[in-house]
Amino acid sequence: MRAGLALAFLSGLIALSYEILWYRAFSFASAGAADTFGLMLGAYLLGLALGSLAVRRLCRDGAPPAGQQRALLLLTLGSNLAGYLVVPLLAALAARGIPWKAALAPVGIAAAGLGTVFPLAAHLYIAADPLVGRRVSYLYLANILGSTLGSLLTGFVLMDHLGLAAIHGVLAALGLGMALFVVALRRSGLLLVAAGAVATAAAFPLFSDLYERLQLKTEYRPGTRFAHVVETRSGVITVNAQGQIFGGGIYDGAFNTDLHEDRNAIIRCYALAALRPAPREVLMIGLSSGSWATVIANNPAVERFTIVEINPGYLQLIPQYPAVAGLLKNPKVRIEIDDGRRWMVRNADRRFDAIVANATFHWRSNATNLLSEEYLRLIRSRLKEGGLYFYNTTESARVAQTGCAVFPHALKIGSFLAVSDAPLDLDLARLRELLFSYPREGKTVFDRTLPADAARLDEVLDGLRKMTKTREQVLAGVPPGSRPITDDNMGTEWGEGP
Repeated sequence: MRAGLALAFLSGLIALSYEILWYRAFSFASAGAADTFGLMLGAYLLGLALGSLAVRRLCRDGAPPAGQQRALLLLTLGSNLAGYLVVPLLAALAARGIPWKAALAPVGIAAAGLGTVFPLAAHLYIAADPLVGRRVSYLYLANILGSTLGSLLTGFVLMDHLGLAAIHGVLAALGLGMALFVVALRRSGLLLVAAGAVATAAAFPLFSDLYERLQLKTEYRPGTRFAHVVETRSGVITVNAQGQIFGGGIYDGAFNTDLHEDRNAIIRCYALAALRPAPREVLMIGLSSGSWATVIANNPAVERFTIVEINPGYLQLIPQYPAVAGLLKNPKVRIEIDDGRRWMVRNADRRFDAIVANATFHWRSNATNLLSEEYLRLIRSRLKEGGLYFYNTTESARVAQTGCAVFPHALKIGSFLAVSDAPLDLDLARLRELLFSYPREGKTVFDRTLPADAARLDEVLDGLRKMTKTREQVLAGVPPGSRPITDDNMGTEWGEGP
């Protein structure tokens, strides 16, 4: 019974932990597509069900306990090895251009193996006597406790301290520990466990270049390395050699505040100073590279700047890039680690002259949380009179339509939409003068005395003028029949819009 309880506990812990790790890898490979979790969970549950169903015959055919114990040992080792190899297989498929959905089959296979352990352990270790019901309940309790601990330990603790590969190593060790409860110190069983340990160790190099393969896919070349990989329970951040930053496997910006070589369309951020000449109190939802935050913090008119970021991993990267390193030491900047929408709900007394969000792509999972009518009304309630919200539509007409539906005034600048209860005007003449005095890295953005700077500034402002659209032009580009995004329809992440 003790061996059965131990197996039930560990099988629950390992299975739920692998599910969390698999979702991280699949979400990274799909760049956060909304259907990733549902499809992966479906494959996982289907595998568990089929595995449990398949082992029924073994429990009913009258096989001797020794044969059942041998089967349990093989299934324990096999299922843990299969679970260990799911993520490396996903990376291998991605590097060959095979869609991530093809790796759902290995998820089902690994889950099927894990699904055999609990019913077979119950059959093998619980005697058919009047206490059978009580003992089964104990086994279920052990399994539930293991599942709960696995979710909490892996999702909230290990992911903040270990990388994906290291956590796989921990789970592999626990899986081998499961097998030891089955072998009961028999020599043949110990040899199988030793062989499993060797196979696990031999497979560990498969985790090399894992995120490079998952993200770059067919563009991956052997030996390619990211400059930085930061893993926390909130997500995975990668930075390539060109200083481009990626969150969850998709482009998230670049470490750059320079308009001479505008690699990240940072002019859109400087344009905020033309939309509102003196935003004394500003809120930013999302930090990423810190480039936008640095530009806003450098605005002499800004007196108090609050940044809300859910992933603390970005704070590890910012000090390593000179263009943004000063942000964390700026006395008027306060960084809150929290979900942006939740933070605003909890701080109902705060009001801002401007709120900025360089939001992620509209089709990603949970994007609706920062794009819906309900969220925009929350934003509206947190603006001072005449305040504006400036956010990234990622070129979705439906996202822009939603902004125009909530606010009476709008102006689109590139992929960004400025919305307000007050009229909006992009004063390029004022912005031109401001950029001659706007601080950047101990100097100013442009030097008035340098003809090359003046010419480049005129070029930048001309580009800004060309990327600007009025509210009427924005609405003219909305497809007929398109509906605003709400929390209920989940917006464009489920394919309801462009």
